[in-house]
Amino acid sequence: MRTVLIVDDEPQLLRALQVNLQAEGYQVLTALDGATALKHAEGGHPDAIVLDLGLPDINGVDVITRIRRTSSTPIIVLSARHGSVDKVRALDAGADDYVTKPFGLDELLARLRVAGRRSTTPEAPDPGPAVDAGEFEVDLANRKVTRDGAPVRLTPREWAILQLLVKNPGRLITQQQMLATIWGPGYDNETHYLRVYMGQLRRKLEADPARPRHLLTEAGMGYRFEP
Repeated sequence: MRTVLIVDDEPQLLRALQVNLQAEGYQVLTALDGATALKHAEGGHPDAIVLDLGLPDINGVDVITRIRRTSSTPIIVLSARHGSVDKVRALDAGADDYVTKPFGLDELLARLRVAGRRSTTPEAPDPGPAVDAGEFEVDLANRKVTRDGAPVRLTPREWAILQLLVKNPGRLITQQQMLATIWGPGYDNETHYLRVYMGQLRRKLEADPARPRHLLTEAGMGYRFEP
């Protein structure tokens, strides 16, 4: 990952992040508001986006939603809002990670490295056949999902979770295993990430998301895929 778009309405913080990330070898785009962020996200082709939620013109969650219409670029939310509701809203809109202010530069750099690995590391094709769950079908080799014959668009995180579950039918995958495999070390306590993404997958794939048949929760332990 080389180019990072930083979006924050605090000029001093924006400048400090720009200087420090450039010192680490990143090319940095900056934006003080949502409108500029959307222009850079489309025209600057960043490899990752670091986004504050409290912007002067467009709500940060709305910025995430608009970016997600056309792009799967990793988005790391950087916000002073500590509440779980804000985290869930941001993740539900399509953010990949959430860092609360104040934060350490080392932590942000680590999160950027994780995002970079997830967005650039190719996965070996799975030689197995497509998995047919009735309502939906998962083609592991070609990274495609269809529901009732129609293609389903998944974000990279959604695909990573679904792929992990589908490759292990009937097996309980613990929350810690999922977080370590998909997000990496240091995410053991971020179980709300999984709740949000599993909810999104169920809405996209299950006939009745409130009563899932295939993407099951084992309370307090983890998740299981039943074909």
